[in-house]
Amino acid sequence: MKIGLIGLGIMGKPMAKNMIRGGYTNLMVSDLHESSVKELVEFGAIAGTNAEIGISCDIVITMLPNSPHVKAVMLGENGVASYMKAGQVLIDMSSINPVASKEIAAELAKKGVEMLDAPVSGGEPKAIDGTLSIMVGGKQEIFDKCKGLLETMGTSVVRCGEIGAGNTTKLANQIIVACNIQALAEALTMAQKAGVDPQLVFEAIKGGLAGSTVMNAKAPMMIAGNDEPGFKIDLHIKDLNNALDCAHAVGAVVPMTAGVQEVLQYLHHSGHGHNDHSAIAKYYENLTGILIGR
Repeated sequence: MKIGLIGLGIMGKPMAKNMIRGGYTNLMVSDLHESSVKELVEFGAIAGTNAEIGISCDIVITMLPNSPHVKAVMLGENGVASYMKAGQVLIDMSSINPVASKEIAAELAKKGVEMLDAPVSGGEPKAIDGTLSIMVGGKQEIFDKCKGLLETMGTSVVRCGEIGAGNTTKLANQIIVACNIQALAEALTMAQKAGVDPQLVFEAIKGGLAGSTVMNAKAPMMIAGNDEPGFKIDLHIKDLNNALDCAHAVGAVVPMTAGVQEVLQYLHHSGHGHNDHSAIAKYYENLTGILIGR
């Protein structure tokens, strides 16, 4: 089976390496950055154009920033879809608006090309060690066909429903993550302002009901002042914009999402858009003068 991957960013690059480690050695890759392609070729992949991927690969995977990028690559002038034929499969692992997933799938269906939307959660660390959570939308038989490939990149691979269900699930995930990070920053700031060491607060509560994967990943970063991105604020803004659009379309009420989005927008306009989303702590630093853990 020949696999094609378009998009070798923070997430796509380690995901590609894990596919090769998992036995999918006939992997063709494409990216705008030649250095990323070169790194994957040295790891065992084959360099190819988007057209070559569309022509020759049984399964095409996209890992791109947002809906317009996926639409441009797949459906734009000389897009990948124009080279694909019946029987091929697109797995879009980007985090995009579920409405866009359905639109792309409908266009591909005209050619007999199947599609799964399969966004991921876990950030760069879990992309590197192959333990991502992968949320999938699409037909059961296509999911069954592709599950082994997806399991080279993630330890949790769950079909959530038909096309668009994967990205709807990812939006729910991103709401929970963003609200947790803001609550964590707020709580640690309060503790330090009250004279309690935030490191000790973290150690005391991480095993209780408040404990979470988010806390374990982000509290040490906040305490150390480490803003190196595993997941950038600007990308979380993109996800929450999609969440708000989805919520408005279906009539869901999401006031917490709207609130944390305003905090992220403030940080973007303060020059922190490329920092990790744990830099929500900087919002509280600016309000209180408290640098968590320092």
